[in-house]
Amino acid sequence: MTLRNRITLLFMAMVAVLLFGALLVVFLLQIDYAHREFGQRLRERALVTGYIFLEKDELQAGAFRSFEKKYLQSLSNEILQVYDAAGNVRFVAEDERVQLPDHILASIVANKELEFTLGPRQAVGLFYQDNQGNYVIVAAAENVAAHKRLRYVGSVMAGIFVLSLVAMYFVGRVFAGRALAPIAAINDQVDRITANDLHVRVDEGKLRASTQDDLTRLARTFNRLLERLETRFDGQRTFVSNASHELRTPLTASIGELQVLLARERSPEDYREGVASVLGELQQLKALINSLLEMAQADGGTALNEDIRLDELLLDVREGVAPDLRTRVQIDLGNLPDDPAQLEIRGHRALLTRAIGNLVDNALKYSAQGQCVQLRLRFQPGSWQVVVEDEGQGIAEQDLPHVFQPFFRSHSARSVVGHGVGLPLARRIVELHGGLLELRSKAGVGTVAEITFRQ
Repeated sequence: MTLRNRITLLFMAMVAVLLFGALLVVFLLQIDYAHREFGQRLRERALVTGYIFLEKDELQAGAFRSFEKKYLQSLSNEILQVYDAAGNVRFVAEDERVQLPDHILASIVANKELEFTLGPRQAVGLFYQDNQGNYVIVAAAENVAAHKRLRYVGSVMAGIFVLSLVAMYFVGRVFAGRALAPIAAINDQVDRITANDLHVRVDEGKLRASTQDDLTRLARTFNRLLERLETRFDGQRTFVSNASHELRTPLTASIGELQVLLARERSPEDYREGVASVLGELQQLKALINSLLEMAQADGGTALNEDIRLDELLLDVREGVAPDLRTRVQIDLGNLPDDPAQLEIRGHRALLTRAIGNLVDNALKYSAQGQCVQLRLRFQPGSWQVVVEDEGQGIAEQDLPHVFQPFFRSHSARSVVGHGVGLPLARRIVELHGGLLELRSKAGVGTVAEITFRQ
């Protein structure tokens, strides 16, 4: 079912409930009014009967009937009876079809007035005091005219209800169509956007001024989504292009070296030198592939199910450094908490080791021989901070915004062996663990990398 039909049916259902409730209340009020109005007529009938019969010294039944036909409007199946204190019918003429039970007569005497029913008749009983004694006057009749009027009103209301629902259906469809027109326009615009048109945006200006609330927010949300997708797609295209280049370079170099070796007979020393060159290129290729796999692992939501002590993690990172460079890495654990459990975080040990190890490797590669790299741990209630600081060549200010892009390498780093995936990989691993990696650097002064984890 389309949204337009659902809105139309919901609109009809709401109107139907409200209209039915209103008509039902009107009909019930009409019934109540007819009952009270007819009861008042019967009451007046009983009073007239008491006055004429009792106050005029026992007017005979035949005379009263003549008076009634002449001056009173007759009622359908009317009964007028007067009972004395002993419960005997005194007037007008005993209607053998109606015999009032004693408890009804007693209730009339006790309450002075009583409304009740006698089969299809509505009845009123009055307690009447006269100088001749106490009497009970009963007037009863069928309210035929009111019943006919109620049936007519009910049929009119039913017709109004049905016609109103039909009208509301068409009105609801028009209303739903107008209400959904901006959404349909947004849907048409979004439907035309493909992977090659991610630069296109939903036109927010076409929305009417009266709809610039939730629909405008929807259009803006679509546009923000398209911006993220465009950025992601551009990043993916750049990543694929750079990855292809980086993967092709060692393969091309290895193939070229092997082709040179096979072109003619060479000495064993030349073969060993060529094979060593190919081995170096393949090792670089292996390192690059491992980095790409770890980057995919970091993006894939790896399970973080290990308890890792950060002080032990820093020691593991230092042990992972090449032995000839290990002495240049200085660890400063600062003031550790008394409870060792406060140093634990939940995560993936191998990935975190690789992230911090990449930062340490970069600090060593871009520092002069003999310069030390500081690896510090700082603890505060609710957070931990891992700092990697060097005094190397630093990063140019214009290159800082791009260093976390995969395969990006600044001009000053071209002379150093690398692929430009260490920092992006480190950031993704840190973010996977709910942390934040920030980089501060100044060319010729050094670089500071800070990782912050919060409880």
